Amino acid sequence: MLTGLEEKILQCITHHITQNGHSPTLVEIGESLDIKSKGTVHRYVESLIEKGHLHRTGRSWRGLRLTGEQSRRLLILPFAGRIAAGQPIEAIPEQLEINFSDMLMGEGRYVLEVKGDSMIEAGIFNGDLVIIRESTTADNGDIVVALIDNGEATLKKLRKHGDRVELIPANQLMAPMIYPADRVHIQGVVVGQVRYYKQESR
Repeated sequence: MLTGLEEKILQCITHHITQNGHSPTLVEIGESLDIKSKGTVHRYVESLIEKGHLHRTGRSWRGLRLTGEQSRRLLILPFAGRIAAGQPIEAIPEQLEINFSDMLMGEGRYVLEVKGDSMIEAGIFNGDLVIIRESTTADNGDIVVALIDNGEATLKKLRKHGDRVELIPANQLMAPMIYPADRVHIQGVVVGQVRYYKQESR
């Protein structure tokens, strides 16, 4: 159970991370909550760490990270309905949420930035971020991170042919690459994608 002040400090940190992408300093927490003693803020933050609501990485207080349910809430957005990309349809708001934590933040996930246009026909463009589930195996049709000859890594669709592996670009201007299976090592499978269109001005 959290005390009233612990709850306020946790909410303050959560709001700051949501708005700024990093945690506040102890001074900023004190200013936000009108707590004049930095030592008091320090004591309550340490209590939140001990209770498992926060985790500190590095020596800076900017390295505070949320844990548990609080961190999951940062990755939940309201699902407001569906909208047509062809003929117009009625947009009906629904009281649902999409939990990106459950979808994308599982064990062994990491992010890569895409460079090049070999996967554009799969909707993956230069500059996009892809979320990878770390794995040494994949199924036919999966988009994978493949390491060739333990040197060059590439993002391609996988197709197995017995003792050979075909890495297929999603770009009709590019030819598939075929290698003996022992030259290709799967590093992970694409499970999600992020693309920024327009940053919100602050």
